[in-house]
Amino acid sequence: MPSPIVISLDAMGGDHGPPVVVGGVREFIRRHGAEGLHFQLHGDEAAISAEVARFRLDASIIDIRHTDKVVAMDEKPAQAMRRGKGSSLWNAIEAVKTGQAGAVVSGGNTGALMAISKLVLRMSAEALERPAIVAPWPTLRGVTAVLDVGANVESDARQLIQFAIMGEAYHRAVNGVKNPVIGVLNVGSEDMKGHEDVREAHAILRDNKLGLTYHGFVEGDDIAKGTVDVIVTDGFTGNIALKTAEGTARFISTLLQDALKSSFQSKIGALIALPALQAMRRRIDPNAINGGPLLGLNGIVVKSHGGADAKGFASAIRVAVDLARSDYLDKVGANLGRLGEVIPASASTGGDNGDKVQ
Repeated sequence: MPSPIVISLDAMGGDHGPPVVVGGVREFIRRHGAEGLHFQLHGDEAAISAEVARFRLDASIIDIRHTDKVVAMDEKPAQAMRRGKGSSLWNAIEAVKTGQAGAVVSGGNTGALMAISKLVLRMSAEALERPAIVAPWPTLRGVTAVLDVGANVESDARQLIQFAIMGEAYHRAVNGVKNPVIGVLNVGSEDMKGHEDVREAHAILRDNKLGLTYHGFVEGDDIAKGTVDVIVTDGFTGNIALKTAEGTARFISTLLQDALKSSFQSKIGALIALPALQAMRRRIDPNAINGGPLLGLNGIVVKSHGGADAKGFASAIRVAVDLARSDYLDKVGANLGRLGEVIPASASTGGDNGDKVQ
């Protein structure tokens, strides 16, 4: 029989630690089952074991790896790299490097996760300079992959094209779209709009020498419309857009709840419309689409929201499982091989932004 896919989990990461991580494992199993899977949990053994017992998980698919060392949520990336060895975060990533696990999920410190992942796993190809975080974004047409949403404050043209390659392969693997359509986020759709790096990336993608399906420039309102399958931007812009969208979703949800409780008639109407309202809430709930992979690493690393609940963490586990079962890494490698033919490494318009991490 084939070996199970092992998912390595930083059980101490995030705002809530083991209760959410172990609860997320249970929720994932409830939704998708555990056939062919095994879960490796890194952190405080006593705390994890208590949650495993509370959620009545099958101990045969759980492997607890004890450590009492934890990377704090507010720890700077440079400090985490120096002092993080042996922590739950470091050990969870190390399991992927050694081949003990097929993917890792953490809700911990984003900067530390990226820095340690790059140090331990390295980049998947020499052409790649830095990882990018991709966010699955609910739209009128389904889901759009947006990257980068926080790993790189600045990105030159070469990096934006790398994001396009990785985002295309990710969307194909996770969402099953045969030929994802790519767009570059800009302040307008005209060719002359935007700064130099955005225009350069647009021109190269438009030439179609990489074999990608390219739409052109897209604007902020195109994200929710689902105009394209993959939207490429730098991490500064992407992170602001993501946090704005999440805040707007919660704002609309709160306003709707208040309006439906404002009078007896409103409450009656809410009961009648309850199934439709619940469906809408699921579509815009950040927890329902939680799980942003760090693309470009020599291994699969998925970032969960630090404040995610068990259902949200289960969504992040699903992303890790889907990528671990796919040929995502092979697809990225093939496309990156063609990138060197289009833009030599020496032609990169910017240096490594290694000290500019969200």
